[in-house]
Amino acid sequence: MKVNIHLNKRVAIIGAGLTLFRRRLLETSQEIAWEAANKALEEAGLELKDIDCVVIGSAPDAFDGVNLKGEYLSHGSGGIRKPVSRVYVGGATGVMTAIAGWYHVASGLCQKVLAVAEEKMSPSRPHPQAIFRYIWDPILEKPLNPNLIWIFAMEMHRYMAKYGIKKEEIALVSVKNKRNALNNPYAQLGANITVDDVLKSEVLVWPVQLLDVSPVSDGGAAIVLASEDVARRYTDTPVWVEGVGWTLDNTEWPARDLAYARYVEFAARMAYKMAGIERPNKEIDVVEPYDPFDYKELHHLEGLQLAKRGEAPKLLKEGVFDIDGEIPSSPSGGLLGVGNPIAAAGLMKTISIYWQLKGTAGKMQVKKPVHTGLAQAWGDLMQAGTVIVLRN
Repeated sequence: MKVNIHLNKRVAIIGAGLTLFRRRLLETSQEIAWEAANKALEEAGLELKDIDCVVIGSAPDAFDGVNLKGEYLSHGSGGIRKPVSRVYVGGATGVMTAIAGWYHVASGLCQKVLAVAEEKMSPSRPHPQAIFRYIWDPILEKPLNPNLIWIFAMEMHRYMAKYGIKKEEIALVSVKNKRNALNNPYAQLGANITVDDVLKSEVLVWPVQLLDVSPVSDGGAAIVLASEDVARRYTDTPVWVEGVGWTLDNTEWPARDLAYARYVEFAARMAYKMAGIERPNKEIDVVEPYDPFDYKELHHLEGLQLAKRGEAPKLLKEGVFDIDGEIPSSPSGGLLGVGNPIAAAGLMKTISIYWQLKGTAGKMQVKKPVHTGLAQAWGDLMQAGTVIVLRN
């Protein structure tokens, strides 16, 4: 397949770092960003003075309770006296941070880029839900006084109704991901739970229950990207960025197909074309789909063309997406098990794939050999999709 973009430079990830994902970390946003960045630089064998450009991914200023957060975080991300850019597309930010870093190198603008994503979601004021009150269309949506939980409840209900999916089938995602998170030293909510535990948990907005939802979290993630000639000087095991994709669906949620993640399909097709992937369900060895709710992992696996529409629950039940399955999904534990600091979440998933392909995922390492992996994130007004394909 002919790729759909011409590049000046081939790009590799040569280092990565994560902080703990926790509720109410004592560290400031700057300290969280620097801890992740320092770990990534250490793995890459670089110092901050070696970095040409810095990319920061973080949510609106109000989430961290500071003004001009891009400038504020540049002190913690190593961006003093260096070109710095900041990206934000809601929950899709983490993967877009990696994509933005890739562009800086692929274009020839920079040789070595530090990409850092951070979020401090848990200060009591303002609470994230209070901020989300201001994202709605002031004419069509705000009079309904919506919040994210009941928007997702409608989407989950539509997905279940259209394809005849049972709540018990969806709950298996939460069971799987929290179990996988027990192997992740950074995870917030690793646990051995059952489908019955999910079904008996508190109802938030039916059919969404407490154990269907990822937790509010603080955390940071960082990667170092480098051009091919630089990467080969610093590591014998670079992990290459082979494809990237992103898209925006209709910004009005009533105008979208709530039963199918079209925004993911279009982003995935862009990334697959760039990576030369024609049969994703046969060519993707390991995947980290975005799972702020358990049904969203199934939703997104279908959008990624790793399952047919409405059939992801069946494959899940058959073990296809288990850590020892045909296409291991969320071996990190996903957002349901690791935590969900919004902008950092997608970059955590990118790092999970990087570690899998490098063979350094420890207890999280999937059971089969892996050569091609994918991370995906979703956000903005629930219509942004970002996808990155990596190979070793």
